[in-house]
Amino acid sequence: MKQKVTTKSIRTDLLLANKLWRGQLSRVQAKILKSLCCDYNFSVAGGDLLLLEGRWYVTHSGLMRLSRRNKCSGIYVQLVPKFCNVSSSRWVFKATVHKSGARGGFVGFGDADPSNVSPLVRGAEMRVAETRAVNRALRKAYGIGLCSVEELGYISSPPQPATWKRDASPKSNGHGSGNGQPRLRDRLCLLIRQHQLDPSLVKRYAADFCGTQELREAGRDLVESFISHLAEWAVRDRAELLCKLNSFAPSQEVHP
Repeated sequence: MKQKVTTKSIRTDLLLANKLWRGQLSRVQAKILKSLCCDYNFSVAGGDLLLLEGRWYVTHSGLMRLSRRNKCSGIYVQLVPKFCNVSSSRWVFKATVHKSGARGGFVGFGDADPSNVSPLVRGAEMRVAETRAVNRALRKAYGIGLCSVEELGYISSPPQPATWKRDASPKSNGHGSGNGQPRLRDRLCLLIRQHQLDPSLVKRYAADFCGTQELREAGRDLVESFISHLAEWAVRDRAELLCKLNSFAPSQEVHP
């Protein structure tokens, strides 16, 4: 399933990957990235791939774009009631992907409960389970050997883009964490990349949400509350969230 990809686009993706994951992109990882771009037309700039703890992961949006490029006939998703438990927020879905011109379909199951999802999406287990099922079915249909980032549970050490400052030490009053959990800014960065949000608009919205002039002035509890709020909204209705973020874009005054 080769895609026509220009040398220029591959070079652009490699440069962007080096910028985002500075000091973490090895020659082997760069070679794998080049192969993924050539074989599946994945794009780092498009948010199709993430490098987490030295491994490449494909995103839900990347898989959906891949299915569209290959003219996927349809995706059928259904709940599996006998494995679900509403009281404990456990959900299981079955997804079937139908490729264009292929007989039958490719089946994938996805499950989610509070024990295997990140605190970022706690309370959205049903939607996470559905997304995981679709991702697994799509990976089977198109022969993707990478795990999808949405199938991961609690990410212990997500990468940090070069454009973000490092958190303060655990002993300070910053947004770091000394208990082995992800730093708040790391979690926010991952959320921004996963849902392809504008970092500057997110920071402005965060400051407004926390009632401060700058995000760095907000307390840890407020920032953590904002991250949970943003994660839930991004899963529930990304289009609505983008409209909200755009309201924080700087206004352009026209002078006579």
